[in-house]
Amino acid sequence: MADICTQGVDTGFVGLGYAKVAFLGVVQGITELLPISSTAHMRIVPAVLGWQDPGSAFSAAMQLAALAAVVSYFWSDVREIVFGSLDALTRRDFADRHFRLALWIVLATIPIVIAGVALSGVLNACNSPLRSLTVIGWACIAMAILLALAEIFASHRRTVAEASLADALLVGVAQIGALIPGVSRSGSTLTAALGLGFKRAEAARFSFLLGLPAIALAGLKELWELHKVHLDAHGWSVLAVGLVVASVSAFFAIWGLMRVLERFSAWPFVIYRGVLGVVLLLSVAMGWLV
Repeated sequence: MADICTQGVDTGFVGLGYAKVAFLGVVQGITELLPISSTAHMRIVPAVLGWQDPGSAFSAAMQLAALAAVVSYFWSDVREIVFGSLDALTRRDFADRHFRLALWIVLATIPIVIAGVALSGVLNACNSPLRSLTVIGWACIAMAILLALAEIFASHRRTVAEASLADALLVGVAQIGALIPGVSRSGSTLTAALGLGFKRAEAARFSFLLGLPAIALAGLKELWELHKVHLDAHGWSVLAVGLVVASVSAFFAIWGLMRVLERFSAWPFVIYRGVLGVVLLLSVAMGWLV
């Protein structure tokens, strides 16, 4: 179905109504924090069900649901970093580990902010070429290969306590890949952290903590864009339903991801992404999905 634009902003989610947006909120919440690409699923699920594409604005605003889930799940880490770094500032102890990690998180956010601003005219525009199923399919396959290589060749020995500024910056640069639909923020950062030798669960923890500012900025920016185009009260209420549902499902998605990584490996996600990418490309080639 055609995209719905409001002054250049993709607002297809408004026409879906509360029930459909709540359903997509569950899908978005689960896939946003698993390394399988929420954007891919936000294009695939509505297409399969014959629904209106909820649009890039919906996916971007749903970052706030992911933010709430990550902060809730890793609250002890977030609290230590925030209050520990503030305490270090008052003591002027710039060598404090909490202050250093907070500074690294800020510095690691700079690359994706620069890239996001540079590509802002394309990323969330109506009919963006980056949201084509072909792009998403190839991105899924590429990330499946990279994640597989990280699983095979990484040492899986390091912890977040052993992280360095270089580690933070490299994972921060990897976040840029999340701007391409099908790559996945958690997928790109988890792959980078695994490649740097972190234990699987520690790699996920490190990538989520480093991604907090970027997730918050992306979500708040999209809310501002929706405000600027004067989204009506009905549109805001539909979005609110999606946010609440996605927050709950995202929390359980993190819980599930951590259990899988602690007890097994990232191979289930490698296989899923690879199969998804191939099915997408075949579906486009056969004309089943457009």
